[in-house]
Amino acid sequence: MSKKAVVAVGALGGTIAMSAVGTGAVKPELDAEDLVAAVPELTNIADIRAHSIANVASPAIVPSHVLDALAFARRAVDDGAVGVVLTHGTDTLEETAYFLDLLWDREEPLVVTGAMRSPNLPGADGPANLLSAVVAASSEEARGLGVLVVLDDTVHLARLVSKTHSTGVWTFQSPGWGPVGRIAERKLRLMLKPARMFDPLPVPSADPLHIPIVQSPWADDGMWVTAIASNNPRALVIEASGVGHLSEAAADACEQLMKDGLLVAMVTRTGSGTTLEHSYGYPGSEEDLIERGIIPGGFLTGRKLRILLHVLLSSGADVDTIRNTVARHGL
Repeated sequence: MSKKAVVAVGALGGTIAMSAVGTGAVKPELDAEDLVAAVPELTNIADIRAHSIANVASPAIVPSHVLDALAFARRAVDDGAVGVVLTHGTDTLEETAYFLDLLWDREEPLVVTGAMRSPNLPGADGPANLLSAVVAASSEEARGLGVLVVLDDTVHLARLVSKTHSTGVWTFQSPGWGPVGRIAERKLRLMLKPARMFDPLPVPSADPLHIPIVQSPWADDGMWVTAIASNNPRALVIEASGVGHLSEAAADACEQLMKDGLLVAMVTRTGSGTTLEHSYGYPGSEEDLIERGIIPGGFLTGRKLRILLHVLLSSGADVDTIRNTVARHGL
């Protein structure tokens, strides 16, 4: 009889680990062993090794939690696991998954999953999501893909996925691209197998990011720029309109930030698509902003560009290196 493969499951908290207390509102209560015990079918797929890393809600996740999860995943693989699953709250799951994807330096799959419905609700999706995540993590076909996000029997690349709906179990989508696979009959079915496009980046410090994201609205007077600068951020990410456009007033203010030594980058606020470089040429257009020194983020969302900038700045990268790296990651 062949020996079952080992899959490590690390728990970070979130809705998947919550239970009702008192009034019926939920908070994180369940640990990794509780989550695994609730899905006995897991033992038909792999030998599960469960470990609780943290037990907090999504908004409480900070860089140290993610780096602890990275260390756990690396140790698990070094100890013989064929893949690793991390359970996480869905509110910030895409950020944690992307952060890990920038750093993951193993061929073994690292899969992040969670739940939209807590275990005390009818139709709780956590057990099914955990089962599908373990299927993906144990699959030879998932090797070399970096970090994956698996919920609702759907498999996404961490670099593309976003939470797109506040309550729907189908919330995780890859806008403009779509998923790379599905789980059916406890088997990973990949429609596409993209190559990993980037080498892992150096592991950053666990310091706070201190990189704000600001969405530029209609009739933007740019007055927010002074308030941002007064807090001495490490960088600034602007969610600009269209393909990367600001009002002239906001463009002038951001140019002054660059002259004062603050790195400024931009993405589109639309939720999908890319910034452009040479399609529009008026004051505040993407061509004008790039000439002023603002870094275009391409297909990256503001949430992901913020994390990429944190990793690069923590490594001591200069502006030219950051500009080139963002261009590669943002395509």
